Amino acid sequence: MRLTMRTNLAMRTLMHCATHAPEMLRTADVARACNASFHHVAQVVNKLESEGFLRTTRGRGGGITLAKAPKDIAVGRIFRLFESDLPFAECMDTARNTCPLAGACRLQGMLCEALGAFYASLDRYVLADLVDGNTALAAIFEADRAQQDAATTA
Repeated sequence: MRLTMRTNLAMRTLMHCATHAPEMLRTADVARACNASFHHVAQVVNKLESEGFLRTTRGRGGGITLAKAPKDIAVGRIFRLFESDLPFAECMDTARNTCPLAGACRLQGMLCEALGAFYASLDRYVLADLVDGNTALAAIFEADRAQQDAATTA
């Protein structure tokens, strides 16, 4: 099993925003701090905003910030938001399934059970669990900010 880049970027973006809350962050700064392309982060930000997890403000002084408290953002919900539209296996995609075993195979039921357990495990955690007291994470984001500030003033 492997997470999509979008899910990974969504979690990185949310952790960055939570670490700097309630400050407004620029998408470009989040992309740089998360070692990702601006375009990919912008797509993730758009989806997180449309689902009510981020608030965006355009123009000078604008940016992105959390729309909910970190304790109210369930990790499992974010994973489902970005992963659920992708079938885990071919047999789970009714529109594109070409597997000749689908009518008799028991693997699909096992996979569904495993995915349910995976999401149930993630549902026990919220964004606050990832950032509260995580000084190492805050230091990484601060080091990036200091490096950017130094580059800007040089």
